[in-house]
Amino acid sequence: MTQNLSTAEQALRDAAREYHRSPNKGKISVTPTKPLSNQRDLSLAYSPGVAYPCLDIEADPAQAAEFTARGNLVGVITNGTAVLGLGDIGPLAAKPVMEGKGCLFKKFAGVDVFDIELAERDPDKLIDIIASMEPTLGGINLEDIKAPECFYIEQELSKRMNIPVFHDDQHGTAIISSAALLNGLELVGKEIGKVKVAVSGAGAAAIACVNVMVGLGVKRENVFMVDSKGVIYEGRPGGLDASKAQYAQKTEARTLADVVNGADVFLGCSAPGVLTADMVKTMADKPIILALANPEPEIRPELAKAVRPDCIMATGRSDYPNQVNNVLCFPYIFRGALDCGATKITEAMKLACVREIAALAKQDVSDEVAAAYQGKELKFGPDYLIPTPFDVRLILRIAPAVAQAAAESGVATRPIEDIEAYRESLTRFVYQTSMFMRPVFAAAKSKVQRVAYAEGEDERVLRAVQVAVDDNLAKPILIGRPAVIEARIAKAGLRIQPGVDVEICDPEDDPRFRQYWEAYHQLMGRDGITLEGAKSTVRRSNTVIAALMVHLGDADAMLCGLVGKFDKHLAHIEEVLGHQAGADRMATVNALMLDNRTLFIADTYINEDPTAEELAQIAKMAADEVARFGLPPKVAFLSHSNYGSSTRKSALKMRAARNLFAAANPGIECDGEMHGDSALDPVVRSRTVQDATLSGEANVLICPNLDAANILFNVLKTTAAHGTTIGPMLLGGAAAAHVLTPSSTVRRVVNMTALAAAQAQTRKA
Repeated sequence: MTQNLSTAEQALRDAAREYHRSPNKGKISVTPTKPLSNQRDLSLAYSPGVAYPCLDIEADPAQAAEFTARGNLVGVITNGTAVLGLGDIGPLAAKPVMEGKGCLFKKFAGVDVFDIELAERDPDKLIDIIASMEPTLGGINLEDIKAPECFYIEQELSKRMNIPVFHDDQHGTAIISSAALLNGLELVGKEIGKVKVAVSGAGAAAIACVNVMVGLGVKRENVFMVDSKGVIYEGRPGGLDASKAQYAQKTEARTLADVVNGADVFLGCSAPGVLTADMVKTMADKPIILALANPEPEIRPELAKAVRPDCIMATGRSDYPNQVNNVLCFPYIFRGALDCGATKITEAMKLACVREIAALAKQDVSDEVAAAYQGKELKFGPDYLIPTPFDVRLILRIAPAVAQAAAESGVATRPIEDIEAYRESLTRFVYQTSMFMRPVFAAAKSKVQRVAYAEGEDERVLRAVQVAVDDNLAKPILIGRPAVIEARIAKAGLRIQPGVDVEICDPEDDPRFRQYWEAYHQLMGRDGITLEGAKSTVRRSNTVIAALMVHLGDADAMLCGLVGKFDKHLAHIEEVLGHQAGADRMATVNALMLDNRTLFIADTYINEDPTAEELAQIAKMAADEVARFGLPPKVAFLSHSNYGSSTRKSALKMRAARNLFAAANPGIECDGEMHGDSALDPVVRSRTVQDATLSGEANVLICPNLDAANILFNVLKTTAAHGTTIGPMLLGGAAAAHVLTPSSTVRRVVNMTALAAAQAQTRKA
């Protein structure tokens, strides 16, 4: 077992290093937002044109938010003295973490980041350096700076700077855990002003958590804090720094066990395993346990619940309910603060964030969110105190609340007058994210399905299956020769074990062979397939075997197509699995994860020149698939014609397809026939037609024929999507089955594994 863990750790290290190294070094880059394609562009971007906004800013510094990126730019700053679980590794070694934080800001809330690693340990010098960067940045996110210096640094910077300063290690954890506390207390029926709180840890996170909880109503005299030297009490030898002294109590308690006895709440920001099952037994009725040490909490939920089934738990881990994850708040706090020009992050802004997170957990989910997290019950209760970190509604709740609280606190230099209009504008971040696979992965993990891989000997499949096993996405079934599979697993240095982690179906020697060819003959006997022909087809076609496995219930979903022609694989799936009820054809849709949006393009592989009626049906199937990702579909019927500018046959077809679709699906936004730029840019669209039936950007693009769709997809895949795609997703099939392409990468196979598994759950429901 130890050897397996060691091998797993080595595999993770190798994968992480390769991820950071290739295809480009690091995780972030700076990309111009304006064209620089001719002499005029150059004269506007630089001399002489640049002088005019410079002079405007000199006359009115507030214009910097109008003419530069400063109003959307946060500095993620560290000196590397307290990095993750790595400790004092220094600023240079901390850079990958800061780049990663920048990615989260950008992906979740559209906030740009400069990561800044400073080789300075003196707090006062560090303050001077950071304060001097105010003209560059719209906000400061302090990260991984050790306590107690981090308190002093944040306080002094907040005094000196007129931009928001936020120490995420303190306040992020504090906000999320406080939201969990509010909802936990509501569930157990206890008043916040009467509960006793036992705290393990007295660093930045623990003290910040308690500060926010006190702001919400916890009584300071009811908080008992323990650090590495024991209980923090008045008169403790050696003295206490100011941050700890505020929670020193007059008490005879000296150990964590002493203060946990009778406590209603345990808050842990300390070390693994410090809270024992025996201690949990002594807590008050219906205790709330916030065990936030990461990756290993102060106590595992199963240990706590074994002795106290009435307890409610939250941890920092993603594999347990109620994950306290800072990504629930920090991107959205900065989004709201930047958009209203806040000069600081006030306590009122933090408390507004706490209350919105707590309230969101009690809201009914939309149809899109429910579909996205299919298989996961998003219902307020002991296992759903706080929203999942990937709840797309977080930005819509938190950013407006923070902006409004900033205005009420008097720190908003650009107060947002119409909060509802602002909330609507934030939907661009919800529906244009390249992280849209997250709900599909969550659904796949909720109830693991059996996925059959027709090309089980392919190294890409084997590497993807390793990920699927590690992440509990599926129970893989590899169709292929066992000796070849085992040799390639060994050559690739993978850890999956045939017969343990994966099932192998040997097409040359499987005891189910007779059952399979008989089933195939029963399906195809009236289409000219003889008994010998059925035997031959099943023996030579792994795709037929995979489809029969799904048909006969030996697998829940299947993937094929990494070798051979798409049409041949598709024909086998159609003849064995057939069409979904109500669908008289199959189609495909491909998703492209672009930097600022996700697009779905149909039909990229099957229907050569569909009629208007067929296009309307394809559009409906594509829209249904988009909803699986938690996105409301917005369909554009593309053409060379823009709202009647042409009367050619193809233009009339697209216009008719749009009208048929709109009549049959009044609840789905759509428009057409239209140019591609009209579909994606509402400003361009408004110049052509005033009564558009599509708001914002389209995310489902329906092309006139297969050539147009396939060409559009492949051009965008190469030029804009960095090769990051999902699909082809097969639409209209009676089971969860997909035909990939020979160009598929390991990442695409992993994504399609999750998608197939999630679809299989839906088909069973």
